[in-house]
Amino acid sequence: MSNTLLQILVLAAIAVFLILRLRNVLGTREGFEPPRQQAPGPRPALRAVPTEPESDILDHVQPGTPEAEALTAMQRIEPDFAVGPFLTGAKQAYEMILTGFERGEIDEIRPFLAPPVAEAFDAVIADRSARGITTEMQYLGTREIAVQAASLDPATGLASISVRFVGELIAAHRDAAGEVVEGDPKAARKQRDLWTFERRMGQDDPNWQLVATA
Repeated sequence: MSNTLLQILVLAAIAVFLILRLRNVLGTREGFEPPRQQAPGPRPALRAVPTEPESDILDHVQPGTPEAEALTAMQRIEPDFAVGPFLTGAKQAYEMILTGFERGEIDEIRPFLAPPVAEAFDAVIADRSARGITTEMQYLGTREIAVQAASLDPATGLASISVRFVGELIAAHRDAAGEVVEGDPKAARKQRDLWTFERRMGQDDPNWQLVATA
């Protein structure tokens, strides 16, 4: 064997040895292999950002109106005040007061009436009683309810909200002889009222009082 051939065999053996070592150390890749990424560490905890309580004022009145400004001022004094729950309470009061008045039974509703309103109701009930008038009444439900006006006296905190109601009822007034003198005992009628409620904001007593009817 010539020296030249022997050198070629030795070099070939060294090349094979180096290739095998490189494969063992580096490994092999086939096709496209995306770069490895480190596993993400734990994410920082997200803290809730404090926000103002959501207001429902613009669900019931137009923005920029005196009513919206007054209701917003009420909410500044009492952040828990909301128009929706107020209207729910007003609706319940309307049904209870209207039914009690028509039936001549206002003792239970008197705490919800301002003195002038209670006196006016008492006068009507007394007049009916003196004339022997009796009332048959069935309340069918409140069909509409909406804020008509609102105001707030910043000096006293006295809040005033006028609410428009449309109720449906069956009512008839009979005289001492039993004859119908007002209403119809068989036909439902709609009753439209504008009632104004007042309350001093920021006080412990949550009850609104009826101060005017129209």
